[in-house]
Amino acid sequence: MAGTGYTALRQFSFTTRPHLAVDDATGEPIGLDDLDIRAGWMLDLISGAEAELISRLWQPVTFDVLATGRDSHGRALPKHGHVAAARLGWTPHYPDGVYAPSRVTRVVTAQAMATLRTLTYRDNAIAALSARFDPETGRLSAPSCAAEYVPPGFARGVRRQLIARTRRIDDPDSGAAQSTRLRITDVQAPPRTSAMARLSAADRQLAHLTVTDAVLTLTVTLPTAPAPGGRAQWRRVRVIAAIPPHLHGRPIAEWHLPTLHLDHRGLLLRCAATEAVPAADLTAGTVAVGVDWSPSTLGAAAITADGPQGLMSDYRGWTYDDRGLGTKLARLQSEGQRLHRKAARLRRLAATAPPEVRAQLEAKIAVLDGHRTAVGAKRGKINRELAFHFGRQVTDYATAAGATVIAVEDLTTLETRGHGRANNNRAAQSARRKAVDALTHTAAGVGVTVVSVPARGSSALCPGCDEPLTRPGGYHSAWCGQCKVGGNRDHVAGVNLAKRALLGRGQVVRKRGGNPQIRVVEHAPVRRCRDKMCPTPSRPRHRRVRRSGPAATPRVGVNQTKIVPAPQASVWDTVQPATPQGVTGSREVHPSPTPATSVVGSTRSM
Repeated sequence: MAGTGYTALRQFSFTTRPHLAVDDATGEPIGLDDLDIRAGWMLDLISGAEAELISRLWQPVTFDVLATGRDSHGRALPKHGHVAAARLGWTPHYPDGVYAPSRVTRVVTAQAMATLRTLTYRDNAIAALSARFDPETGRLSAPSCAAEYVPPGFARGVRRQLIARTRRIDDPDSGAAQSTRLRITDVQAPPRTSAMARLSAADRQLAHLTVTDAVLTLTVTLPTAPAPGGRAQWRRVRVIAAIPPHLHGRPIAEWHLPTLHLDHRGLLLRCAATEAVPAADLTAGTVAVGVDWSPSTLGAAAITADGPQGLMSDYRGWTYDDRGLGTKLARLQSEGQRLHRKAARLRRLAATAPPEVRAQLEAKIAVLDGHRTAVGAKRGKINRELAFHFGRQVTDYATAAGATVIAVEDLTTLETRGHGRANNNRAAQSARRKAVDALTHTAAGVGVTVVSVPARGSSALCPGCDEPLTRPGGYHSAWCGQCKVGGNRDHVAGVNLAKRALLGRGQVVRKRGGNPQIRVVEHAPVRRCRDKMCPTPSRPRHRRVRRSGPAATPRVGVNQTKIVPAPQASVWDTVQPATPQGVTGSREVHPSPTPATSVVGSTRSM
């Protein structure tokens, strides 16, 4: 698809589980249950030390240092978290009598620094928004300069935190104090982190990885006791796992150390790898696919081509079929919100309840929290399945059309509003970000590049004359009386997005860790082409029922041999129901099975 002959490197992740564990020193096998126990001891040690370090550093001075990116001597902080923490003197504390290797301390500080560096942006935003917050009205004033701009979705979340803190201040028993400039430490408590171990922060002394013949062997140092007291209680273990079949034969350039995680099934390895994929040239692309996020389904796509006569499109789009998963996600979302409201109400009741009643309410709250966690896990699995299925469908659509660029709406500038509270909430919590990541990963494998383009006006303006569209058939329709073009609203938006990608391909901004971006919106008329430009989407065909004519009248005087088929066998035919004693003519007397000939005859005679 790329046509340049060059390759690029991309990283992707996958999960696998060990099927064998061996002691590295003695070569004796270790049971998987024992492996899970020893891995759990290390994860508890890491998570406890990480939580203690973050709680100790939960101060405004910590975020001031991370915001400036300089140490006490004015030197720039290293990008590696454990090196920056060592220079600043931020080391974790372990329980008395517990020994942890220095490489385990690297893992703890690297994970803690990643969390604190992520929250530094939120601290700066809270400080800027609190200065513009009015406690009387609960509103935010307009920013006075560009430096005070915060994304609207992010500002709404911070505004809710500020309103909640104002209510606590009004409560005389809360003990909260009023402040003009708030920090993240004043608004929220230290975050809770999951129990995991990112082995990539360590070196070969803690873990190293080898891959041979589709077998992944991880050699990692694990404790032999829940509270190891010395170096002798840390031993190397070879963990052997199989590489998933879909990775066999792929050009993997490098395998990275995994992240250890423990779930209800046991030890889970979250691995990463780097492979070579075809490199696409954005400036040479002449066909683009625009993907519009739809409130009714996950997305829709349309194609725009750049030819000698200018931009043209057939305005025939393609709409993604989520196979009912969107409705299921909406139901699970409503169920999770209901469980959250019920648990919050029980917490308010438990705050003033007697001790006996409080214990009962806390038990119910624990059950509700467990159900809500299970609902969230189910939503995550469905969102992942939906995202990768969507990415595969759009990639196949672009490949069949010969496109080299897929344009998606910039999610940072996209807000769902004007469709009601329920629809806005449903669209805002859809797996769009995960779908973009899945689409980027899938499209890169065939040499197609995914770029982000501005979303404003894509479904409201005509691709031909750039004038507002009318809605003759309601919200989902669009029509331009001047250009005589129109159709589905999402398909027209896809044409606009693809047009913006083709016109701005020479002004692409590349950011590390993100997709290429096109931040300018240019206009050029898109002519409607009668030629078929997009691939025909596959539609499920109904099974054809062969209807035969009426049976022929048998000739008189001829003895015909009738072949009667036997009744269809069933698993229930092996169980002979016992007739109840003393029951005559009741419903429990099972009648004899109806012959298959009568059913076939009645079907043929209809």
